[in-house]
Amino acid sequence: MQIAGYEVKALETGRFALDGGAMFGVVPKVVWEKKNPADALNRIALALRVLLLVGHGRVVLVDTGIGDKFSERHQAMYAIDPEAGTLLSALAEQGFAAADVTDVVLTHLHFDHAGGATRRLPDGQLVPTFPNATYHVQRRNWDWAHNPSEKDRASYLPENFAPLAEAGQVNWVEGSGAILPGVYAWLSEGHTVGQQLIQVRDEIQTLMYCADIIPTSTHLAVPYVMGYDLHPLTTIAEKKEILEQAAEAGWIVVFEHDPEMQACTVMRTEKGFAPAEAVTL
Repeated sequence: MQIAGYEVKALETGRFALDGGAMFGVVPKVVWEKKNPADALNRIALALRVLLLVGHGRVVLVDTGIGDKFSERHQAMYAIDPEAGTLLSALAEQGFAAADVTDVVLTHLHFDHAGGATRRLPDGQLVPTFPNATYHVQRRNWDWAHNPSEKDRASYLPENFAPLAEAGQVNWVEGSGAILPGVYAWLSEGHTVGQQLIQVRDEIQTLMYCADIIPTSTHLAVPYVMGYDLHPLTTIAEKKEILEQAAEAGWIVVFEHDPEMQACTVMRTEKGFAPAEAVTL
């Protein structure tokens, strides 16, 4: 798909699982499990889907998945499937190596979005996975990641982001606006402090990468708000703003964690919003 001078691809970088109750908040299990079956530990399958943008002389990644630094214990906890692929293998399938990436835009620094931003060398040293890339991160989220609340501190692991600053590869973004040609940050405060949703847009099309505000197609329903969110009512307001514009203007909404649907257009229904047409990137 061509948008704003980029060839846009969705890369599947693996699978993991999280507690279904945490993913759907106050929505009862008897409702959410119809479309999201849980395993014996109440976990639902989730994708780790990132965007690859190639154009304007750049190779751009939006988010980096969960990475490969977790212990066996945590791999089991999150049902990380090593056979489902990795970020580097997905890049290789597109003909790119880590050294080819020029920019990495991180929506926020939770481990399932920034885990692949760094890697561990055989001697234990942590280094940026993409040695020639600039990493674009909201300043507010960077600061929050260094002093998170008790509610979300387990999601911010310094090993995933501290090496980026040490290597001098971080561009701190301040609020909404252009990050790269045709690539824009949309500041979001519901899920965590200073998350940036990413728009790729031109005069014809808009693609919105919704990160953890609308992580799956099930979350198009406005009341479906994750238990992880710091400010659920803000999430609801942000979702409604995004979905109203998406339905009106025909935006393509991309789901970072939906195990089946990469993206879709959106329509209004009597109950709120729903997928109109599935889109494959």
